[in-house]
Amino acid sequence: MSAPKLSANEFLAAAKYRRTVYGLKGTSKVPDSRVQEIVEEVLGFAPSSYNTQPVRVTLVTGEKHTQFWDIVIKTAEPILKGAGEAVWDKMSGIMQSHKASYGSVVFWEDTSVTEAAKKTHVSYAHMFESFGEHATGMNQILVWTALELEGLGANLQHMNGIPPVEEALKKFLAVPASYRLRAHLNYGDEPAAHSETVPAKLPTSETFKYVN
Repeated sequence: MSAPKLSANEFLAAAKYRRTVYGLKGTSKVPDSRVQEIVEEVLGFAPSSYNTQPVRVTLVTGEKHTQFWDIVIKTAEPILKGAGEAVWDKMSGIMQSHKASYGSVVFWEDTSVTEAAKKTHVSYAHMFESFGEHATGMNQILVWTALELEGLGANLQHMNGIPPVEEALKKFLAVPASYRLRAHLNYGDEPAAHSETVPAKLPTSETFKYVN
């Protein structure tokens, strides 16, 4: 396969364009069919260790997206209130903001694939938990970047940090028991002009070393 007519600098500029965008609108200038096309294309080429392909994706829009967040909020409420009313007051507002977005791209790892890979590649069995995280992370960043290049805003959430939320969403979305929730990407039209500011990063003198 010959190299595409796309330079490394152009690719990096596209990757650099991605931002975490909050306050998303409940509309999408990009048709659902195009979002589906992007997700399916990413699933068709994104790498995974030993090409095990453990990543699974559910696209949730419309009324189902509203119900998705209603379930998250209802399930999380008693746990967050148990941490203090101030915690609930803050988090409930944040979750309502996410609910107001247009849709979610939900990323799962099929643990049945991971467990099978452990048996096939015994000497590296202890690594496949990490490999699954790597694979889902690569799919997440690719989809996230592509959606923003299409003109949408997005933010990546991990409400599975509240354990009961994962089981509630698995039931609602009717996914297999072997699926493990890794993250969900809220998306929708942006509330303002896309930010050109890159968040502050550590100097490369602290993060990079060249050995020759």
